[in-house]
Amino acid sequence: MAKQPMLKFVTVDRDMPEKRDASVRKEDFNEIYAEFAKAKAEEQASRCSQCGVPYCQSHCPLHNNIPDWLRLTATGRLEEAYKVSQATNTFPEICGRICPQDRLCEGNCVIEQSGHGTVTIGSVEKYITDTAWEEGWVQAISPAQERSESVGIIGAGPGGLAAADRLRRAGLQVTIYDRYDRAGGLLTYGIPGFKLEKDVVMRRNKLLEDGGVTFKMNCEVGKDISFADIRAAHDAVIIATGVYKSRDLQGPGAGAEGIVKAIDYLTASNRQDFGDTVAEIESGELNAEGKKVVVIGGGDTAMDCVRTAIRQGAESVKCLYRRDKANMPGSQRETQNAEEEGVEFVWLSAPKGFTGGDKVEGVMVQKMRLGQPDASGRQSPEVIEGADYVEDADLVIKALGFEPEDLPTLWEQPELEVTRWGTIKAQFTTGATDLDGVYAVGDIVRGASLVVWAIKDGRDCADAILEKLDARAAVAAE
Repeated sequence: MAKQPMLKFVTVDRDMPEKRDASVRKEDFNEIYAEFAKAKAEEQASRCSQCGVPYCQSHCPLHNNIPDWLRLTATGRLEEAYKVSQATNTFPEICGRICPQDRLCEGNCVIEQSGHGTVTIGSVEKYITDTAWEEGWVQAISPAQERSESVGIIGAGPGGLAAADRLRRAGLQVTIYDRYDRAGGLLTYGIPGFKLEKDVVMRRNKLLEDGGVTFKMNCEVGKDISFADIRAAHDAVIIATGVYKSRDLQGPGAGAEGIVKAIDYLTASNRQDFGDTVAEIESGELNAEGKKVVVIGGGDTAMDCVRTAIRQGAESVKCLYRRDKANMPGSQRETQNAEEEGVEFVWLSAPKGFTGGDKVEGVMVQKMRLGQPDASGRQSPEVIEGADYVEDADLVIKALGFEPEDLPTLWEQPELEVTRWGTIKAQFTTGATDLDGVYAVGDIVRGASLVVWAIKDGRDCADAILEKLDARAAVAAE
């Protein structure tokens, strides 16, 4: 009888890939986790219980067939594992690196609930696809038949790229318009290399280009080309711009020099990581070297900022968050990584203003306590009177989240309907807006969310467009 390759969660402990020591990794922008070796990946995949109700799969936005590719990995059938993984996820090697698995698949693993430690799903997913690239199993798109219909996509982030991949595979002509010089959106310029090395994103971009997707970079809609012109040039248009408008801070001194936006800070650092000359880094404006840095916020963007500041050589890095550690929105794994690297978290603290006149010298901090739950169920922060103090700072980074830009005004499209939050009003299942042939996906519909949700939206929208174009072609053929 063949030896059972699965169900080893009782005898084999959970084991993550080796993490580089904090004293070493904080000196560079390389990814901090090593690759699984073949034997270790198979061992960890074998811990899957192959449960009857795979909560890991149901809690993945893409509903990835996780148990099946874990079984295939455990038995050494990696090419098949890659094909199963790729069937539902356009960018598995990216999701394996940056998805908050502790809140999604791994956080809902059945054996985790039974006290045996979750299967390391994200690390195995990354291993499968990295191996597929190395072995040449990842091939450029080659449609069985070319079609004449075309789709224009505004935004080269994960939602737009996922839609482009799916549409191009069906033979449609796809053009992506993006304001930046490199495709990838926040994957390229928002997420630091220590979480997602940039060659991982660039090789996906090249694969799409090799497969026939046309990229028009440094092209800002409403400035370099009008939305009306894009709409006239294509059978359908997908808006996948993301949300880039930073939430701001009020209070005395809020406009002082040295108070910067997280997106500007991270973009500058990522450009330098590409080898670009960045004037704001060289001038010190967006450089933490030798400075006392205070980051305001508790999400994943704040974690990216504090860990970037450490690598730039900051004298000290503190993160202010108005709730406690248990109630922060960012990944607990990223918080732990930041603490290991020397970041100090100042919980239950919120800014009320800034000192220093023209140039910031400190943050006026209000101490908080948690009161009654708000509408979302989270405890609301309340100010503790008389507990204010000043936190010294040479550089303050605002990581308070993002809001949508006013696209109807910027694009001179008042008929493009938006919600009261400024996001585009679109059907969640298809991305269809009230404008004929115009769709929207990702953060510009959901608000700031996860990369994996943008990928799902892009894929679902592509399928809806294909269905509509196929129906139109069938009618025309009658």
